[in-house]
Amino acid sequence: MPAVSRHIVCLTFDFDTMSAFIARGLTTPMPLSRGEFGAIGARRLLGALADRRISATWFVPGFTIATYPAECEAIVAGGHEIGHHSWAHIPPAAQSRDEEEADLVRANSAIERLSGRKARGYRSPTWDLTPHTIDLLLTHGFLYDSSLMGGDFWPYRVRQGDRCALGEPYHFGAETELIEMPVDWSLDDLPHFEYLRTPRAIHPGLQPARAVMDSWLDEFLYMKKTVDWGALSYTMHPYVIGRGYRMLAFEQLIDRLMREGAVFMTMEAAAREWAERAGKPQG
Repeated sequence: MPAVSRHIVCLTFDFDTMSAFIARGLTTPMPLSRGEFGAIGARRLLGALADRRISATWFVPGFTIATYPAECEAIVAGGHEIGHHSWAHIPPAAQSRDEEEADLVRANSAIERLSGRKARGYRSPTWDLTPHTIDLLLTHGFLYDSSLMGGDFWPYRVRQGDRCALGEPYHFGAETELIEMPVDWSLDDLPHFEYLRTPRAIHPGLQPARAVMDSWLDEFLYMKKTVDWGALSYTMHPYVIGRGYRMLAFEQLIDRLMREGAVFMTMEAAAREWAERAGKPQG
């Protein structure tokens, strides 16, 4: 009997509010107000998800939990997963191992107070890991990470002990129990949409919303065409996707994905389903 095709979509939201701007030293009123708009965007997103009975994953810094408790409580009340996204969006590479672990524990305590359980998933504030991150995540009982880009529709086991040297073949380390739910810049709203001006550079952003959503739809259609089982993740920030005209385009994308048979799941649920299919890690 042929296997039933199953194509999963994980809608994920990095609810940074002002934390990402503060961590980058952007503390004048304008960038802080951009983060503040995230609370408005979050309420709009929660309404759109509730209308469609979709559960999503929200990666929420401890800073946001402390600053916007009502909005964060609404996320939990809506049946959504709370993922770990640091305490204050400080890049892990700027921290020692002890500082990284203290940040991990502090943010997880805030998540546990909010939701009644510690986070099972982690997303780095910079979509990058330090030499210590994997060990810390395993030590603190995380199921999955969502910061790397070594796959698209098929999660994989995060490895420890990879080595690279200029002029030498790459050495792959041993697989761990930690599951990677891969991401990609092209499936993140911020590079497409966010206009950012700093003293050193300008990030233009401001792409047409429907053009970006069409590309995101095509990624799902390609998954549906090429694999019987797959999990595709989209990454969004409430202060970015929450603008009205982008919300219209995003809601139209969700509705089209539903018509195409997408199965919407939290990242934790998708990671567990993959693990049942994939079996134990390879040493």
